[in-house]
Amino acid sequence: MLPLSSSGRHWLLGVARDSLEAAACGSSYEAPRVPAELAAADHVELDRPRAAFVTLHEENRLRGCVGHTDAELPLRVVVAEMARAAALEDTRFPTVAPEEVPRIELEISVLSDLFPISPDQIVPGTHGLLVRRGLRRGLLLPQVATAYDWDSRKFLEETCRKAGLPANAWKHGAHIEAFTADLIHE
Repeated sequence: MLPLSSSGRHWLLGVARDSLEAAACGSSYEAPRVPAELAAADHVELDRPRAAFVTLHEENRLRGCVGHTDAELPLRVVVAEMARAAALEDTRFPTVAPEEVPRIELEISVLSDLFPISPDQIVPGTHGLLVRRGLRRGLLLPQVATAYDWDSRKFLEETCRKAGLPANAWKHGAHIEAFTADLIHE
């Protein structure tokens, strides 16, 4: 994963912002093509299929977070779709109202590929985690461990809980994968 330039990161935040505003107002929005003035490396990265999450914060509180762990769509498209989904489809929150949009701060997490990891290799704040067992799965982004000051064991236990599993499911057959994330925020 090549890092995006400052202008590429800014453009991607604009895509997320435009998608959020359209969603809150009930309009449709499609991610635009990458503008010619961005660097060639940005064109490659923004059009490359990537996994990403978009997180919404309102007054320093979580307001929505939705992502896609499969790298099937171009980054610019997945960010637009996840911004819309975070505004309208995160079942933990009511849909975002138009008057809320100016108070919402956006954060985009561009995910690396998933890789197997053992519990003793987990580095909170560096690794995000995905725990799976059967049809249950839970994912926590790297910044969650930092926000709550969790050590690796607590982070792993909370990811198991997010999957709807017992906290110690990682000791009893749950599959653990990790990823890193490039954070882009307003």
